[in-house]
Amino acid sequence: MAYRNGNYSAFYVDEPFKCAGLMACLKPDFHHYQMLKAWKRQDPNFPFNDSHQKNYSVRDDSNWELTLKPRLRERLRNSKNIILFLSSHTKSSRALTEEIEYGVGELGLPVIVVYPDFCPILSDGNLDRRAIGLWDKLPTFKRLMDRVPTIHIPMKKESVAAALNAPDFMVGSKCIAGRYRL
Repeated sequence: MAYRNGNYSAFYVDEPFKCAGLMACLKPDFHHYQMLKAWKRQDPNFPFNDSHQKNYSVRDDSNWELTLKPRLRERLRNSKNIILFLSSHTKSSRALTEEIEYGVGELGLPVIVVYPDFCPILSDGNLDRRAIGLWDKLPTFKRLMDRVPTIHIPMKKESVAAALNAPDFMVGSKCIAGRYRL
């Protein structure tokens, strides 16, 4: 059995995605993932343990069935949760659909949904309707999110750290399935 201590980051990028040069940093959802890595570099105590750094790198021109999909699944099996960046730029893709179907649907990983476009994400004590509207961009997530604990948070370092530290959103100690917010 895998030691599940990683945080799997799921985000939309154009397919095929080339993680080279400055173009990668211009992709909005990829940029938010890079921000987590920057917070970790600046503060070694920031509780982000990047599952993408735990096995072989992949290129999007690799074969989907033989290379990409098995590596995504291996990373997910070694993770305790999924950090999903959901923004106005997010679109459903083959990779995001696979990450959610396998990670949530098969492995039961809790999801930390980060909304970079909204801060705060609450309106009158409820999740902002604009944030809820983004769920339609990922039909697989919308269909599966209630199977696991799912916390909805803004893209703030303190909020992300609190969610990452919360045992309720880790596969080994997760709370009951449902929607939560900070």
